[in-house]
Amino acid sequence: MDMVLVNLIDGLVTGLLLFMLSSGLTLIFSMMGVLNFAHASFYMLGAYFAYQISTYVGFWPGLFIAPVLVGLIGAMIERYGLRRVHQYGHVPELIFTFGLALLMEEVVQFFWGKNQLPYESPKILDFTLFSIAGNAIPAYKMFIIFAAMGIFLALLYVLTKTRIGLIIQAALRHPRTVEALGHNVPFVFMGVFGVGTGLAGLAGVIAGPELGTFPGMAALLGSIVFVTIVIGGLGSLWGALLASLLIGWITTFAVAYNVAFADILEALGLSRPADLASSAWRDLWTLTMPQIGPILPYLLMIIVLVFRPYGLFGKRDL
Repeated sequence: MDMVLVNLIDGLVTGLLLFMLSSGLTLIFSMMGVLNFAHASFYMLGAYFAYQISTYVGFWPGLFIAPVLVGLIGAMIERYGLRRVHQYGHVPELIFTFGLALLMEEVVQFFWGKNQLPYESPKILDFTLFSIAGNAIPAYKMFIIFAAMGIFLALLYVLTKTRIGLIIQAALRHPRTVEALGHNVPFVFMGVFGVGTGLAGLAGVIAGPELGTFPGMAALLGSIVFVTIVIGGLGSLWGALLASLLIGWITTFAVAYNVAFADILEALGLSRPADLASSAWRDLWTLTMPQIGPILPYLLMIIVLVFRPYGLFGKRDL
């Protein structure tokens, strides 16, 4: 039971970090229909900006300045780059954002090198908050949990209780009607893209000390972000949160428990074949949960799409 509690906390931290990264993309993807392959690169950019700022003025100013810088860069990219290729369809968008991701990675390596940076959590949070059966739970993990929940509540309030949130929600589903009512929909799109990339940058600022700040951090989470918004459903903040938590807990528990895949198959009523000469059968029956853990989110996505193509909380097709 103690290890279950530890894994629940670790999975919660992982899931909430994933939520901060995916919450902006779920609005961008659902509103603009843009498959932004560079979204995780803004997450990486936020971590690097925060590290550089922290070397001069400390962690806390970087926590606020870095996401704003990343958001401004994202807004400018949408206004002067992505908007120009958006009218030509998804293929030019894919090429543009994929090239943008490669460019950002090269820029990061040019200025900061290829090694992991010593980006650390603030000293004020560098202590053990409590322990569970000898497993220390750092205060910084609790800070991540409260920060992510604060972001969720703030986004939920803005999207459901404010005028700008109602305009965004309306532009998401009926952009031409909103434009006919006198609202500048392209400006709304630019703002949403900037806020979405800023949220990705904020996730990088917070995740950098926990998961490491290195050039490959964008590739590490790039694909899983799209899995999250597909599972949660387009345009649904609740869906992004639930999907992120599910993925966080699934991957954490899969790595923590070294259960053989053969035991799972036998529990489902599949008996072990007498002849394991076939390499495919032999590999299948010798797999363990830590080995198949990385593919579990993708299996979950397939199951969700089979039974609910809209996603868990989505209101329209992908």
